[in-house]
Amino acid sequence: MTHIDTLPEWDLSDLYAAPDSPELARDLDGAEASAKEFSERFAGRLADLSGAEFGAAIALYERLGEVIYRALSYAQLLYSGDQTDPERARFYQGIQERVTDISTHTLFFTLEINRLDDAVLAAKLADPAAGHYAPWLRDVRVFRDHQLSDECEKLLHEKSVAGRAAWNRLFDETMARLRFPIGGQSLTSAEALHLMSDRDPAKRREAAKGLGAVLGENAPLFALITNTLAKDKEIEDKWRRYARPQSSRNLSNQVEDEVVDALVAAVSSCYEQLSHRYYRLKAKWFGVDRLDYWDRNAPLPDDDDTTFTWGQARDTVLTAYQAFSPELAGIGRKFFDSNWIDAPVRPGKSPGAFAHPTVTSVHPYLLVNFQGKTRDVMTLAHELGHGVHQVLAAGQGGLMADTPLTLAETASVFGEMLTFQSMLAGAATPKRRKAMLAGKVEDMLNTVVRQVAFYQFESMVHEERRSGELSPERIGEIWMKVQTDSLGPALCFHDEYKAFWTYIPHFVHTPFYVYAYAFGDCLVNSLYSVYQQGAPGFQDKYLDMLKAGGTLRHGDLLAPFGLNAADPAFWRQGLEVVVGFIDELEVM
Repeated sequence: MTHIDTLPEWDLSDLYAAPDSPELARDLDGAEASAKEFSERFAGRLADLSGAEFGAAIALYERLGEVIYRALSYAQLLYSGDQTDPERARFYQGIQERVTDISTHTLFFTLEINRLDDAVLAAKLADPAAGHYAPWLRDVRVFRDHQLSDECEKLLHEKSVAGRAAWNRLFDETMARLRFPIGGQSLTSAEALHLMSDRDPAKRREAAKGLGAVLGENAPLFALITNTLAKDKEIEDKWRRYARPQSSRNLSNQVEDEVVDALVAAVSSCYEQLSHRYYRLKAKWFGVDRLDYWDRNAPLPDDDDTTFTWGQARDTVLTAYQAFSPELAGIGRKFFDSNWIDAPVRPGKSPGAFAHPTVTSVHPYLLVNFQGKTRDVMTLAHELGHGVHQVLAAGQGGLMADTPLTLAETASVFGEMLTFQSMLAGAATPKRRKAMLAGKVEDMLNTVVRQVAFYQFESMVHEERRSGELSPERIGEIWMKVQTDSLGPALCFHDEYKAFWTYIPHFVHTPFYVYAYAFGDCLVNSLYSVYQQGAPGFQDKYLDMLKAGGTLRHGDLLAPFGLNAADPAFWRQGLEVVVGFIDELEVM
């Protein structure tokens, strides 16, 4: 088994040496002066600029963003390392407030861009300096119909640090401080959730009961956070004239409401073929009619419960990447060789996993909570996919490197699939193959079925919140209904499970983000099918797709592979991969 002292911790000095570093203070002071100068030079004058001048103004805006987001990224990563440290929390809050103040001076820029007539903008784009930024301008202008007056936009921007950001911080710090009494120990949420997939059924049960008890005690606070943020969103959506709570997320994801509806409908119509069928099968393997919810991710009874050291996990992932593309593996190797990954479980550390792109002039950082399980290897493969994607897209520059959430999961899920298929090919026995297939199915159900169910839960909560505040009990009832509908009758949900909605950070930080995981999984399943069929030049096309960053929409990115997400059959094709795995397990 792996030990914490053998795991890497990230080195943030590529951003800044320390919170009190002179470079950080100098950058923020310089950014503030530059932002004021930018405003004085360009506010109210965009329509009169030539194409070359307009392009130069956007380039200045991009460079300014690079400076302030470098500082913000450093503060976010430092805080993620220990969210219970009051000094880190104070520093993060201070940087957030400073960045908000600085960016207030440049807020006019995108607002004024959206007031330009189409003909005026088209004339400017004829110049190469402005034309370079056409994809970014396209994405800025999709929000034209939802833009408020400059005064309202400035007020919302300045108040954000005392509004949504403050509620996010309350959630994060509460979760980081919670301790769960399990096995005579006081565990973090990451450690407690890890025990839910332990080989020992008694430990799984105790972890579930411990999680449920503590989360239940804190449910009133989490309900207050949820109600407040849902109401805040409703108010802003009303002012911005969004048709429904999900619309702003879909617009920023550059995907139509109807496409998301089709995805959700496709997945939910397959609940019986997917999760209901699989959990019936798993209950049979466990010799019971119904599985307790804490056995949902339990290792199979005859699984050898393989564990990995950090070195084995690294080599497993990089070998899989290398077999697909040496270029991809070469970028991935830098993350391990350069201390761009933070791997140990620590008290106060952000739970879960993420890849932070920081800024295009530096490099991404990965956070995982590695405990040696096969799932931890898959998580590493997933986050490394994000990191490699972010490195490849950095060539597009700060304004156009970001990928919409619907496509941001592509490289991560594809990296997982490469790693899984590599490990599956090396399975020494039929028993090991069965365990690996079952684990992959469970991961895919967690990614597709569970995330769509999360989306349905959010939709119901936000819709009902419009009629008044929801009690913790009512939110728990909605949670239980959605979980039962999606996961099926072969699972038994005990009363304490009503509080398990409380620990999902996406509901707080990025409402309606969760469907992006299902979008990415189904998309990758279809993409991987094309790869398996031996499509010529697939690797080069795939790398080009990643390098495009946010410059192309999903239709343009998928066209070289002969795929179309607007086609309902596209989603079914992706789901058939999971169905096929379950078919094989039934035969086994």
